[in-house]
Parts: sequence; C-alpha cells; structure tokens
Amino acid sequence: MIKYERILAVIEADRETQPALSRAYELAKKTGASVTAMLVVYDLSYDMTTMLSPDDREAMRDAVTKEHAGWLKKTLDDLGFSKTDIVVEWNNRAFEAVVHYVIDNSIDLVVKATKRHDDLASVIFTPTDWHLLRKCPSPVLLVKDHEWPENGEIIAAVNVGSEDDEHALLNDKITVIANDYAALLSGNVNLVNSYPATPLNIAIEVPEFDPDTYNNAVKHHHELEMNTHSEKYAIDSKRCYVKEGLPEKVIPKIAKDIDAELVIIGTVGRIGISAALIGNTAEHVIDELVCDVLAIKPDGFISPLSR
Repeated sequence: MIKYERILAVIEADRETQPALSRAYELAKKTGASVTAMLVVYDLSYDMTTMLSPDDREAMRDAVTKEHAGWLKKTLDDLGFSKTDIVVEWNNRAFEAVVHYVIDNSIDLVVKATKRHDDLASVIFTPTDWHLLRKCPSPVLLVKDHEWPENGEIIAAVNVGSEDDEHALLNDKITVIANDYAALLSGNVNLVNSYPATPLNIAIEVPEFDPDTYNNAVKHHHELEMNTHSEKYAIDSKRCYVKEGLPEKVIPKIAKDIDAELVIIGTVGRIGISAALIGNTAEHVIDELVCDVLAIKPDGFISPLSR
C-alpha cells in the first residue's frame, strides 16, 4: 500500500483556486500523511536594488516574504485548511526551492496544479512543471481542477516489450503504484503498451523482408509480455491495451477513449547529466495528456540538484 508520510502542495499566488492543495488533502486523508503548503516568491524589483545596503535589501525581501506568508495563511483559513504547515521561500527559480525542500525534508509526494489552456479540454505544462518532472527525486503529481470519482480509470503506462532491466523494474514499480492508487481511490487499473510500426526503410531496402510477418511477430511478442505482466499483478486482460504506434500517440488516445482520471508514467535517467533529462518518450507523452499525471522516478535516481 501507499505509505505517504509527508506531502508537499505547491501553492501559486496567481490562482483563484488551489487544486494541488485539495488533491494533497484528499490523499492525506486516505494515507494519514501530513500536508505542507509551499509558496515560492520573488519580486523582480529586487534585482534593481543593488545600490541599497545589504541590510536594506534583506529587509525588503523579508517584507515581501512576510506579506505572502500572511496571504497564504488567510487563503488556507478561507479554504478550511487552517492547520496546514506553511513554508514560504524566496527564490527566482521556484523549482529549485521545491526540490531542495523535498530533499532536505524527506517529502514523499509533490502535488502541483497544471495551467488550464484557453481550450478547456487541454492543459499547459509550465517550465516549473518540467523542471520538477526532470529533477525532483520524489514522485510528482500534476493535477487539474477536478474531482477524482470512484470507479475512475487509472492508466499505468508500461513498456513490456523492452529487454532492458531498468525498464522492467520501472514497469513493476509503476504497476504496483497503479494498483495502490486504485485501491486507495476505488478505481480501475488499465495497462497501456505501444509497439513500433514496421520500419519503412527496411521494407524498401531488403526485398525479401516481409513487413506483415515482422509486424505480427512484434505484436505477438508484446501481447505475450503483456499477458505475463498483467497476470503477475492480477489485472484483467480486458483492461490491457497493446497498440501499434508511438507512445505519445497511443497513451493519450486511450486515456481519452476511456476517460482516464490519472496516468502513471515512469521517467528514466539516474545520475549526472542524464538525471536532468526526462526521457524523450515520457516527455512527449506527458505533453499530450489532458488528465492528471503521476511521474515516477526509477529506484536509485539522484537529483542533479542534490546538495
């Protein structure tokens, strides 16, 4: 089962509602976790105060931080979350403040709201969202302003056709978490896996190459692997999808077709430069989704912002 002890809700002062806070409390009630509301502030006029003394600059920064802390406390009171712990950080790069707080305080989950696009059916992922997805060592849950209904659909985006050990471990981790969320939210787990189409260049350059035979073999391989994986985690075969195409097309389409509430996806890259990069596939998938997204790091991930 999910064992969250500390959940961090990222607050944004320019929002009328705080869906991240609502979702954090929804999960906290079910897991017994505590919730901390974090607001990162910065005043651009601070960059123009270099002629002031260090004391004056610090006084200005403290005044701005105190003002926002007061706003946050009132907001939490108005929303009925008056007992929430409050953290207000001064930083012109919000994601850095969040990641450092996560690392220093052993946060189990970060919850942040996404921006709504003019088209109500879509969302925009901000630079802060992407930095958190790439660099935050804890799972990051990006949410829309909506409810999670009972019997909702949860997608675990897996890559069962891969022979890579890291992908196999990540498949297991994603599926376990999906089952845990389904139990927590009375939802249904759906496994989604895509496989590549026949490479056209091979079909053209190799006369004896039979694209139909090749395609059927690849499809059969992925279906067998999906059956093995789904049986391991007791997931109904009717909720397993193996489709030809790119993951960034297949996963969002199925999410739309079944009206999924949540997609759980893994990212790769553990240390060094690779730790700062979310996998291209995962990034493209996330950019096409219009539902909530839970991004999971592989075991052993080390944030490039670790101190």
